[in-house]
Amino acid sequence: MDELRRIDLNLLLALHALLTEKHVTRAALRLHKSQPAVSHSLSQLREHFNDPLLVRKQGKLELTTKGSMLLQPLSEALGNLNTLLGAPAFDPQHAQRRFRLALSDYAARLVLPNLLRHVRKHAPGFDFAISLASREAMLVQLADGELDLALGIFPDRPQDIQFETLFEDDFICLADKTTVPAKGGLTLQQWLERPHVMLAVRPDAFDEIERALAALGRKRRIAVTLPHWSAALELLPETDLVLTIARRAVSSQRLSKNLRQFAPPHQLPLAKMAYQQAWHARKDNDPGLSWLRQVIMNSCQTNLG
Repeated sequence: MDELRRIDLNLLLALHALLTEKHVTRAALRLHKSQPAVSHSLSQLREHFNDPLLVRKQGKLELTTKGSMLLQPLSEALGNLNTLLGAPAFDPQHAQRRFRLALSDYAARLVLPNLLRHVRKHAPGFDFAISLASREAMLVQLADGELDLALGIFPDRPQDIQFETLFEDDFICLADKTTVPAKGGLTLQQWLERPHVMLAVRPDAFDEIERALAALGRKRRIAVTLPHWSAALELLPETDLVLTIARRAVSSQRLSKNLRQFAPPHQLPLAKMAYQQAWHARKDNDPGLSWLRQVIMNSCQTNLG
């Protein structure tokens, strides 16, 4: 107990955040403190432990041997202390919370309506700030603490980000019906000779279609890149444009009578997409976010399964 008297217990929370995040700004976001305040705490901790704890290597902070030795026992001790103090059970009906979500136009239509209907009934104090970003930007924002949850397709899986598959989807093609055979669709060569509409937040995006083409040593011409699937559908009638899109994006839509739906060329191996929700490991034990993730999962299994 003598050692406990020598240190402010709030410094142990700061130490855990710093050792876990290995980043002063992210630790500050986690602790809801300013960056200068956390930097000051780090200075105090270095003096107390007589060790730098975090050192900069190749532009990043890395744990010292002492810092690495402290992380696991500190996590266990704080977890035990939290259990001892007995935080009240989470009650969504009375909780007040604002969540920061990133999701595409596609997910907004598929997931958001059912989610909000459930939330307004069972967690009326929950508010949402929703943004649109590329999958790469979503992962960075999760790591930096700017987002609570992101929904999308994530071929890259950073170590500290947790993923959970909500549902799977496959691809279909759409084009003006006068430009596509009534049966059989297009061969790969015919498909490649056509100009394409690409759904992406970034004009230089390298999505599942581009990956599949690259594996074949081929490339398509992208005539239009835009982030809105509903607007993309309006571009197709009376043009030679082709749109390759997730099937669920248009499954419940009344398509223009001028459009024809067909399968992608069989020579182009497009695997099913796993649509996922992603969050940072630091939020694993956040009761509000855990409740929200489960609601999203249940909604997708019920309505999209």
